[in-house]
Amino acid sequence: MQFDLQPTLTGDLIELRPLRPDEFDALFSAAKDPLIWEQHPESDRYQPDVFQKYFDGALESKGALAIIERKSGRIIGSSRYCNLDLRNREVEVGWTFLERQFWGGIYNRELKKLMLDHAFRFFERVVFVVGEKNFRSQKALERIGARFAKKRRLPDRDGTLALNLVFVIARDSYSM
Repeated sequence: MQFDLQPTLTGDLIELRPLRPDEFDALFSAAKDPLIWEQHPESDRYQPDVFQKYFDGALESKGALAIIERKSGRIIGSSRYCNLDLRNREVEVGWTFLERQFWGGIYNRELKKLMLDHAFRFFERVVFVVGEKNFRSQKALERIGARFAKKRRLPDRDGTLALNLVFVIARDSYSM
């Protein structure tokens, strides 16, 4: 079996499905709140031109997923699978955001459970890379059982190296 980077996954609260090129406006509507990005290394991502680069990168990644609230049927965020490492049997889950009204637990937990359940059918480890000052995301990852693994410097959009933290969940310790 081959890993599907863009599966359709359905939970009680949300559905994940491939992000489509015609969904910029709907996704930007979910992303335009500056407070979503205040701890993110790209804290100006709420601006349309900056978000356009994020959106284009999401489509190019071939792993971007729209997060749909099932009750309303509207896009409330996005996430993606990326950086498959077949040798080490791991995949990264990242580039995730949700509208603020969906922060605080059950929506993010269901999102991560759907994505982790799918990933662990194929991989031994799931990796998450988070900006060093993105404390909300770090705490959210710890709440779902991710463990800090290491620090990594990655290129920022201006080419400078920015410090990021790498968290990992191993299949044999996964229990959501």
